Amino acid sequence: MKRQLSCIILAAGKGTRMKSATPKALHRICGRPMLDYVLDLAAQLKVTNSAVVLGHGCQQVKKILSPRVNNALQKRLLGTADAVKTGLAKLKIKSNDVLILYADIPLLKKESLDKLIEAHLHNDCAATILTAELKNPAGYGRIRRDRYSAICAIIEDKDGDEFVKQIKEINTGIICFKRDKLAAALKSVRMNSRKKEFYLTDVIGILYKRGELIESVKISDINEALGINSRADLAKANSIMQQRINRKLMLEGVSIIGPDSSFINFGVKIGIDTVIYPFTVIENDVRIGKRCQVGPFAHLREGTRIEDDVVVGNFLELVRSRLSAKTLIKHFGYLGDSRIGENVNIGAGTVVANFDGRKKNVTVVKNNAFIGSDTVLISPVVIGKNSRTGAGAVVTKNVKDGATVIGVPARLLKKRG
Repeated sequence: MKRQLSCIILAAGKGTRMKSATPKALHRICGRPMLDYVLDLAAQLKVTNSAVVLGHGCQQVKKILSPRVNNALQKRLLGTADAVKTGLAKLKIKSNDVLILYADIPLLKKESLDKLIEAHLHNDCAATILTAELKNPAGYGRIRRDRYSAICAIIEDKDGDEFVKQIKEINTGIICFKRDKLAAALKSVRMNSRKKEFYLTDVIGILYKRGELIESVKISDINEALGINSRADLAKANSIMQQRINRKLMLEGVSIIGPDSSFINFGVKIGIDTVIYPFTVIENDVRIGKRCQVGPFAHLREGTRIEDDVVVGNFLELVRSRLSAKTLIKHFGYLGDSRIGENVNIGAGTVVANFDGRKKNVTVVKNNAFIGSDTVLISPVVIGKNSRTGAGAVVTKNVKDGATVIGVPARLLKKRG
């Protein structure tokens, strides 16, 4: 069945329990704002059009949105029903059905939402809810069913009596609605007297009383529907996403020795037959070639590029640096803003001092150079082809091709005779 589906992404909340000046939607999971994962999901579903509902910190959130992303402002944070109403008014194309997603539920998989949408369209429902069964459902809204097992309401945890609190089937928050039924029901939602908000979940009870068909699809992995409401939730989401990233890399031919202790951000590219050793941190925008070795205890920061057959060993930090093929840097050191040629050997303890107190400077080490242990390269300098630095040298000036420099500050070692 062909989809004609819109999507509203709710991203207006303050995230009070995060205790942060950063809007909740911008908190990072594996180096990426959680909202970006949800935007990707909407794109993968190929929805007709979508709208992101913004509120708290809207100017900050807008900075990460593509100009092509349609957004709506919820001027007053009056709850999820009001947010959805705001989003509906902003949708440009009149589709038959609307999927509600949340910026703070970033772990959902396309396959799970495909099942929800397909069930919704096949059964021609007014609403289809993504639900789950939990042994300990405290904190979640409960799915209330009538004596015929039809869904008749969603009761929020704080509003439920003892009977409701015994229900194990919970609302994940993800619901697919028939658009016209949703719009009509929203007009009948009343403000919750305790929270002073309009609940989207009240729409389900309204639809039931109108005799509309409401169905559910149970999600198999409740972790997909994890809502990020606290720093503890954020840590759990990071762990789950990290497992996914590491597993994907391993399926693509990367060996990760100790995946539980390798921290690789979203979007990192690693070639086949590369080995990542434990306690390695790889940040955003890093590219690693084939047959490399990285770690243990290595830290590759943003903008680092490593070509094929490179060894980056233990206790090393690299940032905005490029290492060409067959270069070796096996033991502790720091390379910042460096351009390292092919077949270079960089000795233990080498430091590229790239900051002069005002700006970052670039150092270039050309092919086949040998950098002795504990060398300090004071940027910007150029180390020529086939040149060498002695152990402990502090290099403040360019080194010519084939030359050897030693000492503090480094000076040319002249040949005898």
